[in-house]
Amino acid sequence: MLRVLAVDDEAPALEELAYLLRQDARIEHVTTAPDGVTALQDMVQMIGGGERLDGVFLDVRMPGLDGLDLARLVGGFPSPPKLVFVTAYDEWAVQAFDLEAVDYLLKPVRAERLAEAVRRLEAAASPPPEPGRDDVIPVELGGRTRFVPQVAVWFAEAKGDYVRLHTGDGSYLVRMSLAALERRWSEAGFIRIHRSTLVSARHVTELRFEGGRVSLTVGTETLQVSRRHTRQVRERLIRGPRTTFS
Repeated sequence: MLRVLAVDDEAPALEELAYLLRQDARIEHVTTAPDGVTALQDMVQMIGGGERLDGVFLDVRMPGLDGLDLARLVGGFPSPPKLVFVTAYDEWAVQAFDLEAVDYLLKPVRAERLAEAVRRLEAAASPPPEPGRDDVIPVELGGRTRFVPQVAVWFAEAKGDYVRLHTGDGSYLVRMSLAALERRWSEAGFIRIHRSTLVSARHVTELRFEGGRVSLTVGTETLQVSRRHTRQVRERLIRGPRTTFS
């Protein structure tokens, strides 16, 4: 789950951005700041106090300390949060990405475009996976521990504080959040198709479009893709590289 700061000197735009961020299940906490100076003070206080800050959504044109200058200052932090620019102007995009911004959004911000920015932020804020390690999940089964390998999992479903892992030989309930599993396995080709479902791209055998709805076949199961995640799923499965068994 992500903890973020939203910065904009226009109150309606700031309120709308904060509202949209709070609707995203991947966002744990949203703090707001009405200008660059306040944002810098808040960041120093938060980070200095040991509070985690994963990302900053900031406007460019602000009085006093604008977004680009704020980004340069943030870049000097020992462990700087990731940056997403949100502005009505496109002429600073090159400078923003030179400052290693994760994304650059144009106002008015669309919910689906913001969701993509959050996905990029989450990926950038997650620690890289350990190279060469075949990840497994230990599952307790009545006094026995079964190790479920990542490559055997077709898809995972959120079940409250648990996740149910579906494989070819059964399903297993483990105590962890779907968001944590997504961070852990995103680099291994697991993609979100619904707020409660994570799918392994390697096991997807069919993508179907019917009546404006999208579904996919994974293993022996057919799963619905939410409208919110349709574009991302299509790009990952049709246009992007996929990991398959040799």
